[in-house]
Amino acid sequence: MNSFPRIGNGYDVHAFCEGEEIILGGVKIPHHKSFIAHSDGDVLIHAIMDAMLGALALGDIGKHFPDTDEKWKGANSRELLSAVNHLISEKGFVVSNIDSVIIAQAPKMAPHIGKMQENIAQDLQVSPELVSVKATTTERLGFAGREEGVACQASVLLVPKPSCESERRSV
Repeated sequence: MNSFPRIGNGYDVHAFCEGEEIILGGVKIPHHKSFIAHSDGDVLIHAIMDAMLGALALGDIGKHFPDTDEKWKGANSRELLSAVNHLISEKGFVVSNIDSVIIAQAPKMAPHIGKMQENIAQDLQVSPELVSVKATTTERLGFAGREEGVACQASVLLVPKPSCESERRSV
C-alpha cells in the first residue's frame, strides 16, 4: 500500500418485513417493521464497511462476510465493523473521518443519531467527532418514501497509520 490517503464510498439498502425494531448504527430503534437481512441488517454500518473496504480495493462486505455462509446468519454488524477496522489497520491505515446519510421516511432518526455516532466511533477506536451521521427522507418518493425499506450512503477517508518515527518528529 502507498502512503497516500484513500477515500471510499459505500451504499446499502434493506427492505422491511413485519417486526418490532430496526438496528442502525448498532442502535435498536422501535418500529412496526424489521429488516429482511441475513445479518442484523444494519444498513448504516454496512455502508461504512463497504466504504472502508473500497478505499483499499479490498472488495465489499459480500466478499468478506457472504450471505451464503451460515456463519454470518444473524451477525452483529458492530462485530463485523470491528473486524473490518482490524483488517484496514493490518494494511497500515486508520479512519480519518466518516460522512454518512440514512435515507428513510420512517422512523425518525434524530433522537438516535448521537448514540449511532458513539457506537461507530467506539468500534473504530476513533473520536465521535470524526463520525458524521445524517438522516433525510425522500419526500415520500421511491421505495424509502413508500416506507418499504431504508438505504444508507457513506464516504470514508482512510489515512496511513503514523509510524513511530513520524510520531516522534511531531512531538
